[in-house]
Amino acid sequence: MTLKIFNTLTNKKEAFEPLEEGKVGMYVCGPTVYDESHIGHARKEVVFDVVYKYFRHRGYEVRYVRNITDVDDKIIRRAEEEGTGWETIARRYEDRFREDLERLNVEPPTQEPRATETIPEMIGLIGRLIERGFAYEAEGSVYFAVVAFPGYGKLSGRRIEDMIAGARVEVDERKRDPLDFALWKASKPGEPSWPSPWGDGRPGWHIECSTMSQAYLGETIDIHGGGKDLIFPHHENEIAQSEAASGKPFARVWLHNGLLSVNREKMSKSLGNYHTIREVLERFHPEVLRALFLSTQYRNPLDFTWSLMEDVQKQLDYFYSTLRRADSTAAAFGSEGGAGDAEASSSEGELLIDFAQAMDDDFNTAAAIGRLFKSAGKVNRMLDAAGDVPTAQAALAAAEFAAGLRKAGKVLGLFREDPEAWLRWTPSEEEGGEDEIAALVAEREAARKNKDWAEADRIRDELTSRGVVLEDGPGGTTWRRKRG
Repeated sequence: MTLKIFNTLTNKKEAFEPLEEGKVGMYVCGPTVYDESHIGHARKEVVFDVVYKYFRHRGYEVRYVRNITDVDDKIIRRAEEEGTGWETIARRYEDRFREDLERLNVEPPTQEPRATETIPEMIGLIGRLIERGFAYEAEGSVYFAVVAFPGYGKLSGRRIEDMIAGARVEVDERKRDPLDFALWKASKPGEPSWPSPWGDGRPGWHIECSTMSQAYLGETIDIHGGGKDLIFPHHENEIAQSEAASGKPFARVWLHNGLLSVNREKMSKSLGNYHTIREVLERFHPEVLRALFLSTQYRNPLDFTWSLMEDVQKQLDYFYSTLRRADSTAAAFGSEGGAGDAEASSSEGELLIDFAQAMDDDFNTAAAIGRLFKSAGKVNRMLDAAGDVPTAQAALAAAEFAAGLRKAGKVLGLFREDPEAWLRWTPSEEEGGEDEIAALVAEREAARKNKDWAEADRIRDELTSRGVVLEDGPGGTTWRRKRG
């Protein structure tokens, strides 16, 4: 099977061919750490985490670099508002960003450099741009001369002659042309600064990513990623300054995820639809948010609603209920170690082949999950047909499904929880009482054995009123929380 990726640079899907066989170098623009991370940030991180995991699943050695922008106007402004140091702000929200991603099962990249750790390299790159005639110094600042780079606009599809200075172009009288952008900013009183040949100052945002990418991955990389909102001007500027300095292609493949809206509107604090990762995880398990992001092909836009989260919760409940049923059936039949430890077999291999076919089509997680859902339905129908006493064929199919689903789940970052724990999980401490629920389930089991159907029904009704769903099966009665 061939992995095909949609390349923003060429605007088409292409068969992926790495620079070096068996290895992948990938750079993804990271956060500017001045506030809590919101769910739009989370979508991008989950998307590229799955890309990272899938490359490794396919046997590639991956070097994944994601930067931390820890010096920026927003950070400086937040520090001034709080009356504290910019480093304090940056480290605080850098730590919280990592904590949020850990909860979402987003793996750390291979390297995660801070902008402030690579300033000497930035100064060197800016110097090369000046030497080659692509940049100029003006009153202690340095600017990139856009018109000097003939390929400007090739990523975004814009033509220089059609571009005009506007809301997205920084206005600065020191520029020769309004489209020029800052590589180095002369220091202002009270702002962080570093010495340079052009005077004390700090780097511009765009030069940071070019420098860190080249420092850790070389002058040409396999994949550069980020949200679609970064295509212009950030990624366009990265291409210009990187290729102007090196004379080589910067990135062979450009990967961009679609943007997130909330209730069909752009997320905004003023509209009251701004949700941080932490806020959402107060109401839902982290896997639900992660699964929401993967329910749509990564390039497409995604609209966040609480009702959609509830729908995704129910879909995950179905997978986990099927996993619990599969594990129970395999264990009852005597599969050593349970379904999760089953050896690879034809059915498991078929599931993983279907999964890989979907993922090979531009990391189509939505299609991949659809195929897993189809497999879950197939094993449930087989177990339904088997009745109270599972056959060897049904038990083997159950074990194979569970093993295959968990292997696919390693790529998606899903299905990591114990099914029993998942189905009983709740974000509210007030909905606890698991020991009491278990005791009532046991009482109902005893009533059923004694054929006291009235008492068994009474207990079922009581548990139902408390949001508990009972499921009777060959191995006894299990229970789960009712969602939504």
